[in-house]
Amino acid sequence: MKNPDRNSALSRRQIIKGAGVLAAGVTAPALLRVRSAYADYPDRTVKIVVANTPGGPSDIVGRIVAAALQQFTGKTFIIENIGGAGGNIGFSNAARSTPDGYTLLLATNAWSINPSLYTKIPYDPHNDFVGVSELASSPNTFVVNADLPATTMKEFVALARANPDKYNCATPPIGTSPQIQLEVLKIREKLPKLADIVFKGGGDAITALLGGSVQLSSGSLGPAAPHIKAGKLRCLAVSAEIRWPDLPDVPTMQELGYKDFVFPTDMVLLAPAKTPPDIVAWVEKETLKVLSTPEMKEKLYKSGFTVRPKGAKDAWARVTKEIGQFKEIIDTAGIPKIQ
Repeated sequence: MKNPDRNSALSRRQIIKGAGVLAAGVTAPALLRVRSAYADYPDRTVKIVVANTPGGPSDIVGRIVAAALQQFTGKTFIIENIGGAGGNIGFSNAARSTPDGYTLLLATNAWSINPSLYTKIPYDPHNDFVGVSELASSPNTFVVNADLPATTMKEFVALARANPDKYNCATPPIGTSPQIQLEVLKIREKLPKLADIVFKGGGDAITALLGGSVQLSSGSLGPAAPHIKAGKLRCLAVSAEIRWPDLPDVPTMQELGYKDFVFPTDMVLLAPAKTPPDIVAWVEKETLKVLSTPEMKEKLYKSGFTVRPKGAKDAWARVTKEIGQFKEIIDTAGIPKIQ
């Protein structure tokens, strides 16, 4: 297998250093926006809703960030997992919460995907939330058990075509970018019988793969990373623009001939729309401060994530822009809407 192109593969050092430079540039404006009116905030526990079950990428990032915020601010931050309906239950719960800064939402790309995937969703993606900050991103992957006789995507596709009733794939909930990328793969490779076995979270999907009840996993690198490092799982490809530095021999889907096959799992922090701006600015400031530390960047990197230290304005611009981008992907792929 070819080594990654030196011009297209970032080193681990470059990823971590670059994130710190970006954070330094966006933290200062956030500091200026904070006034003393909410100096006592938070004076009780801040709940961060994760719209998935424990063990998935959003849960991993949420718990790392919440622990760091608690350590740095001396305040209490907890994670509340509210999974179900492709994230819609958790999104709705956060949208309907009191907008006082004590309930925040940690969302993945599913927040932007669901408006185009479902005929009806229980939240308004344009009006129910405001951005707080970007958090982290992880490339999506296609992973198999190490003992499966397939060392490349081409070999797996050949096995699935030869035995269409024998092979299936585990994914996180419907509406996540790993689930969408599997549907795109099935359409491009004409694999209609490759069953999509949907789990409540990415951690559950990896557990099923390790147990042998599924043959392929389409998911974020985060939950799979420790098992890949341990040799239990084999990563066939990453759905990113460049190779992951710690997996230099694993090609991108684009390198394998899958044009525009880039599907990351991104994590973003949002707040209910009527949350006081000063409180939003405080959380933004403290979150960006936490993300800028070398310890945080290293911890997230080891877990399969890169830091995305961007503030409220950039976070909101990305998630709202992605609503249209995912609609085009879903429409082009012909993925049916969910009632």
